[in-house]
Amino acid sequence: MLIAIPDVLDAAALGRVRALIDPADWVDGNVTSGPQAALAKRNEQLPEDAPAAREAGGIILDALGRSPLFVAAALPLKLYPPLFNRYGAGHGFGLHVDNAIRMKRGTDFRIRSDLSATLFLDDPAAYDGGELVIEDQFGPQTVKLPAGHLILYPASSLHRVTPVTRGVRTASFMWMQSMVRDDGERRTLFELDRAIQTVAADRGQGDAAVVQLTGVYHNLLRRWADA
Repeated sequence: MLIAIPDVLDAAALGRVRALIDPADWVDGNVTSGPQAALAKRNEQLPEDAPAAREAGGIILDALGRSPLFVAAALPLKLYPPLFNRYGAGHGFGLHVDNAIRMKRGTDFRIRSDLSATLFLDDPAAYDGGELVIEDQFGPQTVKLPAGHLILYPASSLHRVTPVTRGVRTASFMWMQSMVRDDGERRTLFELDRAIQTVAADRGQGDAAVVQLTGVYHNLLRRWADA
């Protein structure tokens, strides 16, 4: 399931993030790569323990927590702290799959990566190329979103970033462990939640059908959730 989450960062929050990360010291992007990804990856990245990365990541996590659409789609249990990368001219990332387990160096923190997310931090007109291409069940899906918008997709998906030919593409990327491991079950819950919200907007939260459907949602969540 691919879900675009619009306006995760408003203009003010986007400005704060860029003010933190733009002047920071960037390093080779392979600091977080597995052996397969390292063969295909060419970009720059902020070290995850850099003060700028931690502060900017906190802004993003706060924003995600305020997004009902993100919470409904991801049902997050644990999130790996947001990381930051940028692609200049000639940079790209070949076809790869994200590691199933993400571990934070020097700690006992680890997650199962059920979902991956990319938060775009540059306006699409500022660069050419740099599209995120995700291999979906319906074929390759090409994603290039406005600054502040996020794409959420299964971490098990093969995906790549096409080479940048002009400008710079800056983004935040992250992984999360969902309370519901199975993507099909998570999709069912998301679609049910959206339907409940639609009916509730028409009939009111106290409507008998809305109450019954809400009960179905929570009973399915209770059955499927790991939390």
